[in-house]
Amino acid sequence: MTRDLALLILRLAGGGLALAHGWGKVVSLSAGQGERLVAGVTSLGFPAPGLFAWAAGLAEFAGGLCVLLGLATRVAAAFAAFTMLVAAFGQHKAHLQLLSKLGLMQAGADALKAWGNPELALVYLSIFLAVALLGPGRFALDAMIGGRK
Repeated sequence: MTRDLALLILRLAGGGLALAHGWGKVVSLSAGQGERLVAGVTSLGFPAPGLFAWAAGLAEFAGGLCVLLGLATRVAAAFAAFTMLVAAFGQHKAHLQLLSKLGLMQAGADALKAWGNPELALVYLSIFLAVALLGPGRFALDAMIGGRK
């Protein structure tokens, strides 16, 4: 029971926050104003950056909604976790920022500013990875549909 309640809290927090975060991306892309997101995806070297920008936005928005509801939870959480992995380490360079803060690598102020803050992506990554590994718990649509009590 405690495990299921903890998973519900993780799902509600992570899914709700990602849903809200991804909504802005989906709205921006659907209005034809997602140039900044597409440029970010382009800078990561992805082919078809427009397609991958949509994939990232939908992984956050639709994945967040599915995790929140506990519907197709493991798959949705895995897609969202992968998206957050790319955001944290590809876009925000979390690993290089850590090395810089530990004094093991030099990173200029301009580089640190350009990389942005990886903390939110790392929090989302942790939540989605935990949910993908543990499943949604019994307080989820997956459990109701699957007939588990």
